[in-house]
Formats: sequence, structure tokens, C-alpha cells
Amino acid sequence: MVKLSDWCLNGRYGESEGDSLNKYSVSQRSLEAKTSDNGKEDGEASTKVYGRRWLTLGLFCLYTMTNAYQWIHLSIIFDVLKVYYNESLPGDDQQKSLALDWLSMVFMLGYIPLILPATWLLDRKGLRIIAILGTLLNCLGAWMKCAAVSPDRFMVLMAAQTVCSVAQVFILGMPARVAAVWFGPSQVSTATSLGVFGNQLGTAVGFVLPPYLVRIDEDLSVTSRGLNYLFYSGAGYTTFLFILVLLFFWKEPIKPPSIAQHKIVQAAAEENYLASLLRLLKNWPFGLLVISYGLNVGVYYAVSTLLNPIILGFYDEALHPDINTDCGWIGLTLVIAGLLGAVIAGVWLDKTKLFKMTTVGIYALILVSMLVFTFTLYVDKIWVVYLTSGIVGFFMAGYLPVGFEFAAELTYPESEGTSSGLLNASAQLFGIVLTLAMGAMLRAEGDRRKNTRDSLLLASGILLLGGILTVVIKNNLFRQRAENQTEEDVKSKSSIETTSKGV
Repeated sequence: MVKLSDWCLNGRYGESEGDSLNKYSVSQRSLEAKTSDNGKEDGEASTKVYGRRWLTLGLFCLYTMTNAYQWIHLSIIFDVLKVYYNESLPGDDQQKSLALDWLSMVFMLGYIPLILPATWLLDRKGLRIIAILGTLLNCLGAWMKCAAVSPDRFMVLMAAQTVCSVAQVFILGMPARVAAVWFGPSQVSTATSLGVFGNQLGTAVGFVLPPYLVRIDEDLSVTSRGLNYLFYSGAGYTTFLFILVLLFFWKEPIKPPSIAQHKIVQAAAEENYLASLLRLLKNWPFGLLVISYGLNVGVYYAVSTLLNPIILGFYDEALHPDINTDCGWIGLTLVIAGLLGAVIAGVWLDKTKLFKMTTVGIYALILVSMLVFTFTLYVDKIWVVYLTSGIVGFFMAGYLPVGFEFAAELTYPESEGTSSGLLNASAQLFGIVLTLAMGAMLRAEGDRRKNTRDSLLLASGILLLGGILTVVIKNNLFRQRAENQTEEDVKSKSSIETTSKGV
């Protein structure tokens, strides 16, 4: 007989934990025996890397993709929503614009107070319950949006977006934990980068799809029809993913992928959460990384949210009738290049383990590329904007997995969920501040081009500050030292056993 509560929480069948482990091992043994690698006999070390890790990572990539899509897919059709929801938007033109900006910023605001309890729940209950909560809330918010298709229902849309923003708390900081629970030392950085890849892919789809489905029209029923296509397709897909997670997303493998990573997860489940949090807050190198990461990713969030008005600041709709579609494709270019950058950065870290040097180098290139993007807007050639936005995205999104992995090194043996949560909370906070500041500058009276340039120069100044902070971070690679020590201990034990047998 199946205990429903045990299955929902652990993804395992059986009346007891021992039974569920046995039944899981029977049902999965043939698959895992064929697809596992780096396995070790129990006599050497109780570790094993399972082929099922790719299914787990793939499901995570799919559902983090949908949540990132929910975040940005309304911002890129900012001007359409401003016309459509005009009667239910508050106040004057500035207040209407600010209200629409909050469709993106609510994701940043909701994350800050909720990440600590969400991280506590992750440490106590594991990946499966977190995945179920994230996909369930994401699905619920997507269906609520279907009820918001009417010019007088902007507040319904905001409520739906708020529910999706709560789902983000159970999704955004998970790449490092998924990698630590399922992947071995030689693949952990690559796995983290692929988790970030999924999130960025969702942002890419959110940039390019809405402008094709939803357009400004004097007949609001045309816009309503486009919004229905947009929202119902999203609701159906998130429902499908929720069912897949419920059926196939497991809490953890039977054996951990490495001793050092197992210690982190085990300690997180047994550790006093507040004590762990206090140790992280007293870790000055990590504190500097939290600020520098927040500044960098905050700029990324602000630019993504305001991409439509940034481009329109230099390209008038009367002279460029397809500029709204171009905004979507420019956003896609930025993100697709970022996907490539994230994967390359992850593979590079796995091969070299040069965490500090890589972080500093990427930060410097982000600053240079942002300045190039800012001043080449004056060229008035849209293909140049595509090119420079791709360069910005390559380095800016490439930094995301690097920041996660550098944090894991600086904070070992603390939980990756807690360190990732603090990084993301910092990014959300700076994202709100920078979106508000850059948005106010973009919409100020005066020359639109100058206003846009000044807002982007503010972003570059923030990146310069973050780069300086990154340079002074002490290169404490605690996790790497633990992995090396474990390997030495295993070799030493094997050598002693060989000698004993020879005698």
C-alpha cells in the first residue's frame, strides 16, 4: 500500500523509509546501473552518481524556465498593457507606468522577506517538496492571469503576478542545491550553469513570444484575444509541468554523489538554521560577494525590465513601426547569448577551478560591454543594438552560475540553499532600487536620448562599484580543499589496504 504523504514529500513508495528506499532501488536499479558513472563500492566510499540526475536537472530547467517567463513576459509588452488596462491603472501617466513596472518588480519584492523561510523549508524537507510548491504556485498564478483579460482587471493581473512571484522563492536559488544533491565534483559547476540556463531560456521566450501574440489595436477585443492566447497557453504548460514534477521529481539519490557534498546537505538538515545564517553574515568575503553579486544581477534585472523604454528612447515608433517586435528579439538575443555564456562559464569552472579570477574577469567584461552598448545606441543602426546587447548578455548572464559556485566555495560547509538565497535576495533588492531609479530617469522630461544614456551610465557606475568589491574578496576555496582532502583520504586508505593484503 502506498502512503500518499510519504510519496508527496519524498517521491518514494512504501510504508516506511526503509521500504521506500528498497522499492525505489528495485524500480530504478536497471536504469541507474546502465547510466551511472563514477560509482564506488560500499567498502571504499558510499557515493554514487546516478543517471537519473539528468532527469531531475531537466525537470528543474523546465519549471524554472516557466517561472522566468512569467516574470518578464508582461514587461516586454509594456506599451500594449498601458493602452489596454488604461481605465483600471491608477493616477497620471507616470503612475500608470510605475504600476506596470511593478508587474516585474513584485518578483523582486516578494523574494526578499520569503527567501529565509523558504530556505529553512528546503533544508528540512529537501528538494521535492520545494519543487512541488514552486510548480503549484506557478501554475495557480498562470491560471489567475486567464481571469485578468479585461481592461478593468489590472488588479487581478497584479494578484496573479504576485502568486507567481511567491513561486519564484522556491525556484530561483535552487540550481546550486540540485547540483550538490545529484552531481559529482567534476560536474557540479556545469550542472549549476545548466540550471541557470533553464531560467534564462524562460526569460528569452518571455521576451520574444508576447510581442507576436499581443499587439496594440484600437479594437481592444483584438488585444483581448492575444492575451487569451498568451495566458491560456502558459497555464496549460505550467499545469503539465506540475504533473511531471509530482510524478518524477525525487528528493535525493539513494547514495550521495560525493562525501563533501553529502556533508553539506546532511549538515543543513541537522544544523540550527539561525546559527548557520549568523555564520554566513559574519563571513566577510561572502558578504562582499553578496553585495557585488546583487549589484551586477540588479542591473541585469533593471535592464531586462526596462528594455522596452530603453530601446524606444532611441528608436521612435513612427520611424520604426516594427520596433516593438525588435525589442522582443533584442531581449531574446541578450538572453540566448547569456545562455551560452552561462554554460561556458560552468564548464570553465569545472575544468580550471579558478573561481576568483573568473569572477573578476567576467565582471570587468560586463562593465566594458555595458559602456559599449550605451554609446553605440547613438549609431542608429538596429543591428548594432542586437550585436551589443548579445555581448552584454553573454557576460552578464554568464556571471550568474559563477556567483553561485564562488559563494558555495566561500561558505563551505554551509548550505548552498542559504548562500544562494542571500545572493538572490541582494539581487532582488538592488533590482528594485535600480529599476525605480532608472525608470524615473527614463521618463523624466527632456531629451529622451539623454535620459536613456544617463540611466545606462548609472548602471555602468553601479557595475564599476561591484567590480571593485569583487577584486578585494579573499579567495577562500573551502569546498575545493575539502574535496581534495577527501580524495587524499581515499587514496591513503586504498594504499594501506593494498599494503595489508600484500603482507
